[in-house]
Amino acid sequence: MISFWKVLSIVLILYALIGGLLMPVPDLPILEQSIRNLYYHVPMWFSMILLLMASAWQAIRVLNGKGRLADAASSTFATVGMLYGMIGIVTGMLWAKNTWGVYWVSDPKLNSAAIGMLMYAAYFVFRGSMDEEEKRARFSAVYNLFSFPVFVVLIFVIPRLTDSLHPGNGGNPGFNQYDLDSRLRMVFYPAVIGWVLFGFWLADIGLRMKKLEIKNEE
Repeated sequence: MISFWKVLSIVLILYALIGGLLMPVPDLPILEQSIRNLYYHVPMWFSMILLLMASAWQAIRVLNGKGRLADAASSTFATVGMLYGMIGIVTGMLWAKNTWGVYWVSDPKLNSAAIGMLMYAAYFVFRGSMDEEEKRARFSAVYNLFSFPVFVVLIFVIPRLTDSLHPGNGGNPGFNQYDLDSRLRMVFYPAVIGWVLFGFWLADIGLRMKKLEIKNEE
């Protein structure tokens, strides 16, 4: 039986997809209709951070001796978080092309995001390089707990301390200062909730598959 929160995620995502394309948006200079990407690009990053946070929490459980299931959960949350991060990168590149004229610029926010994604890509390479299960779990957990706070600093702290084209960074105002009539909020907040719930649903499916693998091996 499908849980209520899973149904809610589908409803909210459908609302964000349909409402995001059809509902009116503020007429902002330069951004124009591309402002609709706010409903898809930003929720990806919010969801990614929560998923990576869940991965880090499971990494702590691994180091506390919770075993294979905690390690499976940690890697699963990181996998879905990376998926969301890649979608966030792609939607951001499309938005940059429309507003800045190029898919990528040498911007602290963009470069920091790319570095953070590479750090987590290295996490999976690191896991794949070890055959011994217990050793892989513990070393991966340590790497995870190192990567998460560094990633947070890279994408939230450093861009605010330097010049940046990205909204809300480097002295640029965020969208909350532009959206005076709250039309964006009517779709944006449901989109964030929907994509977050959907991400944890994907992680739940992945973890169930790993539990079956562990059960079969035992």
